[in-house]
Amino acid sequence: MIWLTVTLLAFAAGVLGQLRLRSPLANPTLIATLLVAAGLLAGGVPYDTYLRDVQPLTTLLAPAVVALAVPLYRLRALLARQWRALLIGGLSGTLTAVAADAGLAQLLRVSPDAARALLTAPATSPVALQLAPFTQAPPALAATLAVLSGLIGALILPALLTALRVTHPLARGIAIGAVAHGVGTARAREEGEHTGAASSIGMGLAALSVTLLVALLAQ
Repeated sequence: MIWLTVTLLAFAAGVLGQLRLRSPLANPTLIATLLVAAGLLAGGVPYDTYLRDVQPLTTLLAPAVVALAVPLYRLRALLARQWRALLIGGLSGTLTAVAADAGLAQLLRVSPDAARALLTAPATSPVALQLAPFTQAPPALAATLAVLSGLIGALILPALLTALRVTHPLARGIAIGAVAHGVGTARAREEGEHTGAASSIGMGLAALSVTLLVALLAQ
């Protein structure tokens, strides 16, 4: 269980770094990922060994995603009034991300495994893991690309939306959640409850639309 302890300590270091630096680049998940990856590479530790050690954390992924529904319930009246905009914004954002990933795979001439894994990158990592057998992508790669997608979105999207003068909390939230799923939703919650709730909807719509797309392609 040494890598479980290392992962928790790395995330704690990321949280402390975020509190001290107050910078978008000081993302706890990003910092923890870099620290753990450096440790694994330095020690030559196989991914399977690491995965076994952190199994308790992996088990908590699904409940953590479900817990994001709490703000949805609290703000259900507001969200119900804006359902059309949220639905259109979430679905269009996710489908655009899927198309961009497919185009990127073609442009970079990546391996078939990587191309299939990119298909589920806009969905949160638990969903990407569950869909991997249907896309025939390596589960570890599918989960890694999903996390990487979330990290990049969480780092870039808030500043990009500000530069584009997108200031409405619901608009910002649905954009972040539809592309950056769980990691992005955690970042969106820092902006406020409304932004976090809209991001949770975006993440849910992303998971739904990617699942339906995979089901259609698998037929």
